[in-house]
Amino acid sequence: MKCIVGLGNPGKKYEKTRHNVGFMIIDELAKQNHWTVSQEKFKGLFTIEHVNGEKILLLKPQTYMNLSGDSLRMFMDYYDIDEEDVLVIYDDLDLPPGKIRLRQKGGHGGHNGIRSIIDQLGTKEFKRLRVGVGRASVPMSVVDYVLGTFDKDQQGPVSEAVTQSVKACESWMERPFNEVMNEFNAN
Repeated sequence: MKCIVGLGNPGKKYEKTRHNVGFMIIDELAKQNHWTVSQEKFKGLFTIEHVNGEKILLLKPQTYMNLSGDSLRMFMDYYDIDEEDVLVIYDDLDLPPGKIRLRQKGGHGGHNGIRSIIDQLGTKEFKRLRVGVGRASVPMSVVDYVLGTFDKDQQGPVSEAVTQSVKACESWMERPFNEVMNEFNAN
C-alpha cells in the first residue's frame, strides 16, 4: 500500500497559489491515470486505486495547510497505513521554482503543513517530495508570497516540476523509493 498526500488549502481562492502545488500534483497524477479524487471523509478528499495489484491512496487534506496532519492522521488510522508508506508533496521556499527534491525524512523547515504532520504522526520518518517555489523577489511576507499565484516566469518551470513530480510518484508505485530518489534528485 502507498499513500500519496498533496498539501494545499481548499477552495477556489487558493487554487493556483504557490502553497497549493501539492494539490496540483495530486490532481495531475489523478488526471493522467483517469482517477477522480472526490471521496470526502477524514477532513479530506481522496481516492483508492490499484496499480499492479498494490493499493494506491491519494489524499488532499481539506483542513487548511496548518492542520494537514489532522486529516492525514485519521486517514492513516482508518486504512492502517504505516509511516514508511506515506509520501507528502509540498511547496518549498528554499528550492528555486521548478526544482524538485525527494527525501526519506527530515524536519519541517518552517513549513506549517509539515509541522502539523510531524506533530500528529509523532515522527519525522515519512517520505517527502518538495517542490520549489522560490522566494519573493520583492519585500513581502512569506504568507503573502505562498498564498500568491506564480509569476509568469515561474509558470513554465513549475509546470515542468508538476510533470516530473507525477513521474516520480508513478515510479514509486513500481520501484523502491531510494531508486526513485536517486533518479529524480539527479536532475
